Amino acid sequence: MPFTSLTEKLAALTGTTTETEVRPRYEGNNINTWIGFKHVNYMVEEAVLAHFRAAGLPSRTLFQEYGLGLELAELDTRILNAFHLDETATATVRPTGDGASLAFAVSLSKDGKNKDVTAKVRVALRRERYVDPADSVPSELAPYAVERIATAAPVRDAELVPSADLGLTATHRTDPLLKELVEGGNAIAWRWRVSYPYCHNNERLQMSGYLRLMEEAKDRFVAHRGISIKTLLDERKWIPVVPRSSIRFLDEALMEEELHIVFTVEDVFKDLTYTSRMDCYVIRDGKLVPTATGTIVHGYAVFSDRKDWALVPFDEHVLTALRGE
Repeated sequence: MPFTSLTEKLAALTGTTTETEVRPRYEGNNINTWIGFKHVNYMVEEAVLAHFRAAGLPSRTLFQEYGLGLELAELDTRILNAFHLDETATATVRPTGDGASLAFAVSLSKDGKNKDVTAKVRVALRRERYVDPADSVPSELAPYAVERIATAAPVRDAELVPSADLGLTATHRTDPLLKELVEGGNAIAWRWRVSYPYCHNNERLQMSGYLRLMEEAKDRFVAHRGISIKTLLDERKWIPVVPRSSIRFLDEALMEEELHIVFTVEDVFKDLTYTSRMDCYVIRDGKLVPTATGTIVHGYAVFSDRKDWALVPFDEHVLTALRGE
């Protein structure tokens, strides 16, 4: 039975658990038939969007009728078992908010019994004034509406010198500010112009955009250290695996701003996993402003055929590269 009033819809959104069927997308299949962490997170996102639809508050209605953009503002995901092409999962979304926030616990299960993925998600309903500055938010939704997804304090003064080539070649080796940002850390950095395909709601970089950047950051880092993904694939049949990832908005990044991205390896745990942090900044009004931060845990697996793989420990060559020694 569909919910009719906004009060009923909000009660369903914040007080009921929903289940929906999700399936990984074909684009997320990069190696054999396994699905990467980015697309596992896309399934989590789809489950949350389905939860809003089930409550009668789909993202389209929120935007068109009430001037609210649905934003995944925080995402923390643990992958307990790998996903393959064509596998279907039951996604369970349980509200965990405190009455003043929209937070959810999400789990994905392939067999309906065991959890293959667990995630914590925080959603922001951002007032959209780009098209129409008028306030269209009804009183029932007003407690959850925000003017900005997040507002971070500037880190320091910084002068923006726009890249001559839209940030295509600016790295910590060529850009003075990026060089400062990686100084003393086991890190790489580059500048990137926030492009239209990574944005939504007319102006902002969205969560899926940050997931794509985190994937690119890992790719850049290992290539920089001489152990690129293709190198280890060709030489050893090693593939990167991700048991956990997280991203949190600290501010907003706007279309065509230049993002300063720093990827730092923080910790190598024995010879099994390493944890990296991605920090993103823009220069706005003469200040360096953080827009997002996140972490990702990586290991390696070796595949023996088109279906099976097993975790492998790092050898000295890989450990040296990861540590920057």
